[in-house]
This record gives sequence, structure tokens and C-alpha cells, in this order.
Amino acid sequence: MTETDNIIFDTASRIFEDLSTPEVVNAAEEGEWPQALWQAIEESGLTLTWIPEANGGVGASMLDGFAVIKAAGGAALPIPLAETLMAGWLLAKGGLEVGTEPMTVAILDPETSGLSWDGTALSGTALSVPHARNAKRLVTVVDTGNKSQVLEFALTQSENTQLSISSHVNLAGEPWDTVTFDKAVPTRFADLEDGTDASSAEALGALVRCVQSAGAMSAALELTIQYSMERVQFGRPIAKFQALQHSVAAFAGQVAAINAAADSAAEAVAFGDVIDHAAWIEVATAKTRLEEAVNTGAAVAHQVHGAMGFTYEHRLHHLTRRLWSWRDEYGSDAVWSIRLGEEVLQWGAEGLWPSITAVSDPR
Repeated sequence: MTETDNIIFDTASRIFEDLSTPEVVNAAEEGEWPQALWQAIEESGLTLTWIPEANGGVGASMLDGFAVIKAAGGAALPIPLAETLMAGWLLAKGGLEVGTEPMTVAILDPETSGLSWDGTALSGTALSVPHARNAKRLVTVVDTGNKSQVLEFALTQSENTQLSISSHVNLAGEPWDTVTFDKAVPTRFADLEDGTDASSAEALGALVRCVQSAGAMSAALELTIQYSMERVQFGRPIAKFQALQHSVAAFAGQVAAINAAADSAAEAVAFGDVIDHAAWIEVATAKTRLEEAVNTGAAVAHQVHGAMGFTYEHRLHHLTRRLWSWRDEYGSDAVWSIRLGEEVLQWGAEGLWPSITAVSDPR
């Protein structure tokens, strides 16, 4: 990390540690909006990390934003910070000014959502929209003909009566709502540049979930190691038992793997500030790797903690329940494995080895 990277990451980590406590996370699951946490994040400028200064942002790098997202995952942050960063990035791609209020992103599948966009109004249904009931703005991307456009909608009923929100939750107890558009007119929309389209928005979401998961798994591993050294059985810490050491070592290997995959994909996206073909392959690789890492890591963490890890006051289940949810969002590993496999088949026998051994641009 550069000096700027460290400052942003340290600022985020301090805020999250102080204000994203187990009590705050539990209260958020009961429907209480963590106002103090969001206000501190907003005042620090973290919501604008991915936004260029010309669009109202702080002009930090994409890697700065990914560092914040990883820290947020490790803190089980119960607010849509990652979604706000994603929404802001998409709006900025359309040349639009970006504010600091909480935002979310909807992925509209043309085959299942009943998507209809006539250039002025949108109809269709978006499933599993993170924090829709808490966000002030919703951003989505639609592909029409030979161009793609980013659309922004107000989510408050006083501003927009042409959409409705049906409340649902994910495995972590977070709002994962259904949003129905009924000829809804966006507050703003713009053409997207540099090849950004609906598939780019989905890929960015997949990468964000990988980065969040890497942070959450790292935090869960730290908790597991600490607990294994404190928990005494048969007169010695359970960390001394060889079978447990092997399990924790396997957990650590999975943490290293998903961190490496997520970081590599984040660097590929940050290199050009766009999800081009090369970056898409990195994202697909990371998302394909995510499920095995989560399944193995969460299982070991709970095996070591026993019933303690599921108690209401303990932090572990805040992390693992999010991991179980994130692994399937923006496409499961099966979906991304098929996509990645189809891509590899196109390389052909002669192109396979050069492609998988290629060295990335050192710049």
C-alpha cells in the first residue's frame, strides 16, 4: 500500500472497529438503522472513495476503495457502503455528479425481470436488492441496442410512487429486498462510456463480494486462532491438538487463496478503471474460487468455536452468515464456472498454456 492507501484503510478500520460493534450489528438486524456509523463514514469521505474529483469525489484510487471494502467485510458492516461505492462508480462512468447518501445497485436480468426500458421509463422486477429499504437512491444499468445507460431512481415514496419495495432478508438478516418498477421515471440517466455495461455492473458486484469475503474470512481466521489458544481442554489449549492444527491450517490456506484471487482481480480492474476482458477473467476466477473458500473456512471456524460461535453476542456468526450469503450473490460458483469454462474453451489447445501462464503488466 502507498501512504495514501494506508491512511484511508486505517481511517476506515478505526471507524468500523469503534462503531460496527456486535451490538450495533444485532440492532441493525432488528431493523435499527446505525445512524452514528453511517454519519461517521459519510463525514470521513469514504463513500466517495471511487469517485473522481470532477464528479464530486475525493479522487482516491480504486485500490483504496477495495481496501475499504475488505475492511468493511472484516467488520461485518451492517450498512450499504460497498453498494454505495458501486453505485457511485457507475454514476461517475456516466459523467454524473455523485452525493454521499446511501445508495444501492440493482441487477436486472432481461430474461427473468420483465425488463422494459423505452428511454424514459423502466418497468420490471429486481430481486435481492441490498438495503433497498434503507438506501435513498437506486442505480441500475440497462443495455439497449448498441449502447448502455446508467439509471438513477429515488427510493423514497415521497419522491417516487412508480416503484415499490417488498422486504426480504438474506442469511445474515440484512435487507435484501425486491424492487418493482412500474413505468418508473429515473431522476437522472446517462450513456456509459469505455465499454461499461450491465455485465460490467454484475462483474463489479461479484468482485466486491469476493473482496468483502476475503476481509470477513481473514477476521474469522483471527478469531478462530485466538479462541483456540484461549480454550483449554484436557489441561491444555485446544490449539495444541494436532487434528485442530491441521484444520486451522486448511482454513488459513483458503484465506490466502481467496485474498490472492480477490486482490488480483481488484488490481486488474483498478489498472484501467474498467472491467475489460482481461479483468473479467480475473473476476470470474475469483468468484469461482469463493465458494470452496467459504465452505471450508466457515466450517472450521464453527467447529473450533463450537456452540460459542453461534451465540447472539459473539462476532463469528456475523461474519459467517454474511459469507454464506455473499458466496451466492451476483452468480454462484456454478454460474461463473460455466462462464469461465466457456471462455477457456475459446482459447483452444494452442492458446491455453500461454493464457494461464501470462505475466500481467507490471505497471
